[in-house]
Amino acid sequence: MILRTWLTRIDESRAGEYEAFARQRSVPMFRSMPGFAGVLFGARAGERVVITLWDDLEAIEALENSESYQSTVAAIAATGFLEGDSSVDIVELDGAILVGNLVDRIPHW
Repeated sequence: MILRTWLTRIDESRAGEYEAFARQRSVPMFRSMPGFAGVLFGARAGERVVITLWDDLEAIEALENSESYQSTVAAIAATGFLEGDSSVDIVELDGAILVGNLVDRIPHW
């Protein structure tokens, strides 16, 4: 399993727009991709992180080369609520401990 982390800065006064975009555009796009295994969204003042889980590196390569992903990237860039450069990091999942009802305690979109 592979973790892909996207970190960006946003105009915090437009955080609601960012969340709406993520729910309405990003989540359906991710779900449509072969090899997609899950997504986590994180936030702190002025920053957002999206951690996606993928079956393998080929799935991430397919994502990044897909028309759907490219149009989503262009659309979010056009909104104007992102600030500065974003970064992507890809690492292999080396282990995990998930306790009890973790999934039930995470807000679901």
